[in-house]
Parts: sequence; C-alpha cells; structure tokens
Amino acid sequence: MEEENGVELLQRYRRDRRVLLDFLLSGSLIKKVIMPPGAVSLDDVDLDQVSVDFVLDCAKKGGMLELSEAIRDYHDNTGFPHMNNAGYVDEFFLATNPESSGSPPKRTPPPAPALVPTPILSNLSKSLSLNSEQGDELSTLSKSQSLNSTQVHELTVDDIEDFEDDDDLEEVSSRRYSRRALNDAADFVLGLPSFATGITDDDLRETAYEVLLAAAGASGGLIVPSKEKKKDKKSRLIRKLGRSKTENIVSKSQQMSGLVGLLETMRVQMEISEAMDIRTRQGLLNALVGKMGKRMDTLLIPLELLCCISRSEFSDKKAYIRWQKRQLNMLEEGLVNHPAVGFGEVGRKASELRILLAKIEESESLPPSTGELQRTECLRSLREIAIPLAERPARGDLTGEVCHWADGYHLNVRLYEKLLLSVFDVLDEGKLTEEVEEILELLKSTWRILGITETIHYTCFSWVLFRQFVITGDQGVLQHAIEQLMKIPLKEQRGPQERLHLKSLHSRVETDTKLPELTFLQSFLLPIQKWADKLLGDYHLHFPEGSTRMENMVVVAMVARRLLLEEPELAMQFAPVTDRDQIESYVSSSIKNAFVRVLQDVETASNATDEHPLALLAEQTKNLLKKETANFSPILSQRHPQAIVVSASLLHKLYGIKLKPFLDGAEHLTEDVVSVFPAADSLEHYVMVLIASACGEENEEVYFRKLSMYKIEIISGTLVLRWVNSHLGSILSWVERAIQQERWDPVSPQQRHGSSIVEVYRIVEETVDQFFALKVPMRTGELNSLFRGIDNAFQVYAKYVVEKLVSKEDIIPPVPILTRYRKEVGIKAYIKKEVVDPRLPDMRKSSEINVLTTPTLCVQLNTLYYAVSHLNKLEDSIWERWTMKKHHDKSIKRSIENSPRDTFDGSRKDINAAIDRICEFTGTKIIFWDLRGPFIDNLYKPNVSQSRLEMIIEPLDMVLNQLCDIIMEPLRDRIVTSLLQASLEGLLRVILDGGPLRVFFPGDSKLLEDDVEVLKEFFISGGDGLPRGVVENQVARVRQVIKLHGYETRELIEDLRSASGLEMQGSRSKLGADTKTLLRVLCHRSDSEASQFLKKQYKIPKSSSIA
Repeated sequence: MEEENGVELLQRYRRDRRVLLDFLLSGSLIKKVIMPPGAVSLDDVDLDQVSVDFVLDCAKKGGMLELSEAIRDYHDNTGFPHMNNAGYVDEFFLATNPESSGSPPKRTPPPAPALVPTPILSNLSKSLSLNSEQGDELSTLSKSQSLNSTQVHELTVDDIEDFEDDDDLEEVSSRRYSRRALNDAADFVLGLPSFATGITDDDLRETAYEVLLAAAGASGGLIVPSKEKKKDKKSRLIRKLGRSKTENIVSKSQQMSGLVGLLETMRVQMEISEAMDIRTRQGLLNALVGKMGKRMDTLLIPLELLCCISRSEFSDKKAYIRWQKRQLNMLEEGLVNHPAVGFGEVGRKASELRILLAKIEESESLPPSTGELQRTECLRSLREIAIPLAERPARGDLTGEVCHWADGYHLNVRLYEKLLLSVFDVLDEGKLTEEVEEILELLKSTWRILGITETIHYTCFSWVLFRQFVITGDQGVLQHAIEQLMKIPLKEQRGPQERLHLKSLHSRVETDTKLPELTFLQSFLLPIQKWADKLLGDYHLHFPEGSTRMENMVVVAMVARRLLLEEPELAMQFAPVTDRDQIESYVSSSIKNAFVRVLQDVETASNATDEHPLALLAEQTKNLLKKETANFSPILSQRHPQAIVVSASLLHKLYGIKLKPFLDGAEHLTEDVVSVFPAADSLEHYVMVLIASACGEENEEVYFRKLSMYKIEIISGTLVLRWVNSHLGSILSWVERAIQQERWDPVSPQQRHGSSIVEVYRIVEETVDQFFALKVPMRTGELNSLFRGIDNAFQVYAKYVVEKLVSKEDIIPPVPILTRYRKEVGIKAYIKKEVVDPRLPDMRKSSEINVLTTPTLCVQLNTLYYAVSHLNKLEDSIWERWTMKKHHDKSIKRSIENSPRDTFDGSRKDINAAIDRICEFTGTKIIFWDLRGPFIDNLYKPNVSQSRLEMIIEPLDMVLNQLCDIIMEPLRDRIVTSLLQASLEGLLRVILDGGPLRVFFPGDSKLLEDDVEVLKEFFISGGDGLPRGVVENQVARVRQVIKLHGYETRELIEDLRSASGLEMQGSRSKLGADTKTLLRVLCHRSDSEASQFLKKQYKIPKSSSIA
C-alpha cells in the first residue's frame, strides 16, 4: 500500500509540476519565451526536462527565457540534491559512493607493468589518405572490425602523430572490447544488395546516430554539450593505450537523466566520439535557423550537414574528407541507387545529382579559394535537385508526410539495424543494456524518418537479436529474439496500408533461393530460417545434449517458416509443408550426418580392436539411437509425435545398407558372422521396441511393414541348420563307433550300464553346449532340427543294441507233430502248418544265442534304461536354455513361426520298445534255451507224477537271482514279468504240444493245478516278487487249459464237435476253449475213445513209432 501511495504521489507531483510550468510559460510573468531548436510550440517541448528553478528565476528578473538553457540547467543539477543555502558550513554532498569506493590502499603500489600493445590497426594512418573510390580497402578499416580483431599490432611513431587530433583520440577511447569469445557470423548476412558507393558499417553507424539526433531534435531535446579540450599529448596517448574508458563514460551518462542522458548512453553504445556528437548537434541546430515552423525530422539530414558543417570544425583534413565522402554516399544511396518509386520526369535530375556529388568531392583537391567556391555553388545546386527527388509522392510511407530523406528502403533498414544494435551492453555483447526499454522507445522517434512500421521494427529487431545470438551464443539473447519473432504480425493482422507498404518493398540480390526478387520479410527471415535449418539439420553436432537451446532453435525455425509461407513468391515456389514434414526433414538430415560421423569413428576404432566393424557399427548406432531417444525426441515430438519412429526407421535403413553385402556373403558360421549377427539383431530389436512404444500396438504393424527387415534369423537359421546337420552327422558316427567298441560290461558296481551310452551322452551334450554357445539369432526351427537329430541318434543307438538279438523262433524248439496215443507208427497230421518240421538252429545261430548271456542282456537293459531316463533331463535343459536365449523376445511381437514343440518322443518309443524286446528275449532264452532240458524236454516225462515242476524251481531261482543282482531296480519287475510269461508259455508248450512221449490222464489235472500254484508263489515270493494281481492275470490262461485236462474224454469230444460249428459263428464252446486247444488235449489223452475219435474224425496218426 505504501508503494502504491508513493507512486500516486509522484504522479500527482509530476502533473502539478507540468501545470505550474505551463501557467508560467503561457502567462505574462515572463517577458518572452524562446523555443529550443527544433520546437515550434510548447507541445513539442518535454516539460519534465525544464528546470522550474530556472524559470522562476527568469520570472523574478523579468527577462527572456531560453528554454534550451532551462533544459540544460535541469540536466546539470539533476545529479545533485536540492540546496536551500540554509545548512551548516560543515555539511557537504558526496558525488561518489563511499561504499563502492572502499578504503584507500595501505600497501605500496606495485611497479608499473610494461605496456601491452593495444589491438590498433597499424595502417590506420595510411587509411586516412585513401580516396573514396577505394571502398573495399576502406571497409577493412571499419571500427567494428577493429573491435573484434584478435591481431595485436605494435604502436608506431606514425600512429602517435595521427592521434594528435582530438576526434581520433575520442574515437579510440570510446571503442569497446569484448569480454567473451565471439563466433564468426560472416556467412550470416541480410538478403539485401550491397551498396554501390562502398558504404561501410562505420558509415552506417555514424549516419544512424545523426538520424537519431534529428529525431530527438524534433521533440526539442537536442542540446549541444560543452566540449572540454585536453591539451596534454602524453595523457591522451596513455588513455589511448588503455583498455577502455567505458567506466568513466558510463558514470558520466548515469549522472544525466531523461532524453539527454539517454542520448549520451546511445552515443556511448554506438561508439560515437564526443567531437562528432557536438558537430552533428550544432549542425542540425544551425540547419533550422531561418526555417521557422519546420520540424527537424523533415530535413534532408546529409544535405543539411554538408551545408552547415565547415572544414574549419575539423582539426584534421583527412577526417573531414572522410566525413564529407560519407554524407555524399548517403545522398546517392538514399535518393538515386535504390529508388522505391521511379524517377519519371525527374530522371535527368538524378544524373545531375551524381555529377554534383562528384564535383563536391573534387573541390577538395582544388586550391582553397577555387575549391570553396565550387563547393558552395555545387551545394546550392544540390539542394535544388535533391529536395524534389526526396519529395517524390506515393512512395508508400505510412506517416502521411511527403518528405523522406532516403527513398530506397535498403538504406533505411540498414540504418535502423545499427540503431537497434545499441541495445546491447557495451561491456558484454551477449547482454542487453539496462536502458533497453528507454532506447527502444527513443528509436520510435526515427520511424517517421526511416519509414519504419511495427512489422518492420519487430522483423529488424528479431534479425539484430538473432545475429547477436549467432555471434555470442547467449541463450538470453535467443529468447529475446523468439519473443520479437512472435510479435511480428501475420498477414491478416496487418492493416491494409501496411500490407501495401510491405508489398512495395523488394530487393534484387544474388541468392540461392532462385527468387528474382526478395520481399522485405524474405530478406530478413530467410537468413534466420537458413541458419536455424543448418543447425537443426545436424542437431546431433550443434546440440549434443539437446537442452533448451535446441528447443528454442526449433521455435525460431517454425515461426520464421510460418511467416515466410505467407509470402506469395515463396508459397508459389515451394509446395506447402506441415511442421511435421519440416521436423521429419531435420531428423532425416541430422541422423544421416551423425551416422556418417559414426562410420568414421568405427573405421578408426576397428583398426585398434579385433572386433568386426559391422558389430562396432551396430553398437554405436544403437547408442546413437539411445541418445536420440533421451535428448532430442522429447523436443521434436512436441511437433511430430512419431519423430522417434522416423529416426529409428532411418537408422535401421542406414545400417541395413551397410549390412546387406555382409549378409549376402555369409555362408558359414564364421567368427565374423557370430560377432556381427547378434549385434545387428539387437539393433533391429531395439528399433522395433522404440517404434512399438511410440505408435502403440494398433499401429506398430503398419510401421513394421515399412521396415526392410534384416532377416537375420532366417539367414542365421540357414547357417545354423548347416552347422547342426554337420554336427549331427558327427554324432551318428560317434554313436556307431561307441556301439562297436561296447563290450557290455558294467561301468562299475554302482553304475551297471555300458560305457557306450555315457560316451553318446557326452557327445550329445557337447553338441548342445556348442549350439547354445552360438550367439547368433535362431528360430525354433533350428532348435527342432537339433531335437530331431539327437532323437534320431538315440533311435539309432537303440537299433544297434537290439539288432544282434536273434529271432524268437530261433530259440523256441519246433512244435512236435500231433499224434494220437497208440503204439503204431504216427503219420503227419492233416493240418499242414502243424506238421511242418522246422529245422533246429544251426551252429552260427547257436553261437549268436550263446554270446547273449543273461548278464550281457541285463547290462543292455540297464544301458537302455540309462538312455531313456536321462532324456528328460537333457530335454528340460535344452528348453530352459532356449527360453533364456529367447527371453528378450517376449517384450515385442516378432515374426517367429508357431512350430510345434519337438521332443524326444521318437527315441523314447524306440528305446522302450527295445527294452521290451530284450526283456521278452531274455525270458524266452532262459526258458526255451538255457532251461530247455529240464523244462521243455523232460518236464512231465514219462508222466506227471514222476516229473513235477518243483524240479526246475531251483535252476529258475538261480537265474532269477542272477537277474536281480545285475538289473536296475526300475527294470526288475519288467524282466521278471517277462520270465514269468516265458515260463507259462513253456508250461503250455509242455501240456499242449509236449510231443508223442507226453500223455495226460484226467486225474493229472489236480497235480498240474498244484504245479501252477507252485510257479505262481515262486514269482510272488511272499510279496517280494511280482504283485499278486499281475501274476494271477498271467496264470489265468494256463489254469483254463489245465482245467480241460480234468474233463472226461466224452465231454471233450462233445465239446469239440459243438465248438466246430460255433467257431464258424465266432463263438466258443461250452467249456470255453477253441477247437485247436481241445484237439491238442485229446491228442495227449491216454484213452482209446479219444484215439478212435481222432482217427475217425481227424485222421491223426498213431504216435508209438515216432522217431
């Protein structure tokens, strides 16, 4: 609240002060009021800068009041407190700040250091003698260049002589020295034509200051300050050699306020010497003498200065010639060289003007009297010609005035550019001065002279700020440039008169835009856009960390592009593109440039390492993409949501171009292939992850189809298949070799299997390890091929194990011929297949059978069991390792075929079948080969009562113990069951096909039942053997046959007769037996009735004479 009250009081005080001054100046208290130069009425005078004390003093004295003196008195006393002359004598006012000054030093001052040469051009004195036609040489001596020069030149005696003049001394002392490293902006220039007269930046700067003074004079604020002469040559030279006088100048300007202080600040900022400032002010004031009612800003400034400033005001003739040449060049450039409106009838005057300008310049080389006369006459003629040229109507200006001192806009905007440069701190080019707002407000006063509009101002200021950013790299300046660019009105936001004015502003300049003419906006904004495009076209290089700087540059490019697309010439030449298209072009360009640098880095790094360049390139490309994602995509995605998709797709394509020749030449799994393929596949996988995360699941397939996939898995799969096939061939060779060397001896008492299976598993596991050691991408097809190969290897192994087993028919003796029990000679049975007498095994078969001993067969069974039991472990290991290998594929859909999961089912089936066959062979061999004598040949001979089954229990028990000692526990029941089945088959063989020497009576049925019971209990073994249920099921069939032996012969015959008819219908007889079984029971019945029946019905021969 206190601050608000203070502001209100200050505003009320200023308002009351103005009312008081207006009353004093308008009334009769003052005899006469003399207006300051450039002011016509009190409305043109800033009353805030008029000293009230001075006005009151004049009113008391009753004399005339010169407002210029009142303004001077106000500024002279502003820096001091108000004095009422009533204080004590001891009271005083300090003009300096004691706190900032500090206490005086107490130590002895150090010795004076050697003077360091100042960066002053050694040829400065020579440049002063150059004539006006040597424009290129003169331009090299501009102050702006000397300020930024890094070369140090020694100060010569000639230089000291040249600095006798006060003007040169003041110019040198007002130079500013940069405190930061500046960038080269030589290629960042406006799209405006160069000046034919060779006008330099210094010329533009000095003329711009003259325009500013004229604009300030129009408001009555132009005062000529007093000039203090320094006579001491030595002190002037020391000041020249000093680094800067800026602190003294700034402190001087700080003591002033208002327009005077601001102009002093502008003078310092624009590096104008005090002598030049005083000359210009005095010249402009003299130009208004005798021109009552004419504003200063309507004067033709260079012409008036030429007329009002004489040679005598310059202590150095060379400085005067240089100043005059500048004024003449300005007239030519402003009125003739770049006209906005054609000359028409005054075209002849334009030619005469050039002649007069040349004569004025020529007058300096004539004798003084002749030269002065020629100059005076030429100036008079020049005024008569120049004024009509300057007052050509319809030049498109917006002020409503008729007169513009410069006709072509090229010179105007270049002058305004120099004025705008004054907003930068004299000590730090990257900072804006504190008075920037006041300076910009002051520059508005030049708009009427230079034909500046709001659009032109914001455009020029944007250019100045952006160029300063290019030079200094300061981000604050860039931010200010963006603010000004955003203020430039769009076409529809401009008024009709301004649109017409801007439409008339064109320039012809040699550029690469292929445009015959450039509009105003194109001249200023095209360089900005091109610079931004250049940086953003390689943002990886210019913005290595992304950051706000890149984001600001994107804003600059987009805003400039939007404004330029409104220009009809540019819109017709270039097809309209969206912001997304422009961002995409930046991404494409920068990615390509960055990839080229990565290629160069990889080429250098590959020479120092053994890694393949393509593997290194894939890794570096992936890192580049990660950097793109982290630093740049968040900025670019604000205007292009799929920016990361563009960069990822392009990098995928660029690397694919380098990778393709390698893929085409890959035929085997070499070290290079194993190095490159995983890196390339990892890069492609990362690209797909980024695309999927950026565009979502619904659109990812669209972008995936646009990618030219590397197909690493397909190519790698082919190579892996070749590798697998070659190694599987080796596995089969090892399997064959191992089985050939196998002796079927247990490896150890604990490991009762053969050594060959251990060797086979070792080879298989080594192959699996090598398979997963291949770090190349694979599909499930390659894994299935490995599965099938290993499965086939175990199948081959199982086949090798059982291929040496003889046939079951080679072990079981031939079935005897059916006969009826009589003492006559038996004949062949009528059934041919039963009377076939197969041969007994020959010697070769016998040796093969004898080699396969029971321990050997048990070791084979154990070996096969080892093979099948370890398949599960091997299978689980393979799938677990495959899952780990493919774990990264779960994060994204990939083109992997949905093939079924292969296992070792084929080998399991074959091994189990081999185990069953060996078990069956072992039981059959024991009963029908090893125990053939006591069991098959002699059991129940000559009758049941004399040869019981107990006789073979003991040898059977010995064999069973031998089996159980060797066979592995999981196989025990299987081998014992096979022995039980073989025993029961042997028993059936004895009681149904026992031959002519075996006969049975109905009473033997009870004995046979007891023998079966004994056999059953032997295999049950009190619960330690086979399960009772298993044994009972096996014995059931034998019990049925033994039961038939208990029936009477007549019942058997009747049942046989009935069974013959029923069997044709697919049914069994009443006793539950088939005809063959009933026939065999009758053939072994010692009964005449049975014999007669068999003789009569089946013609079965007698059995008594069978050999």
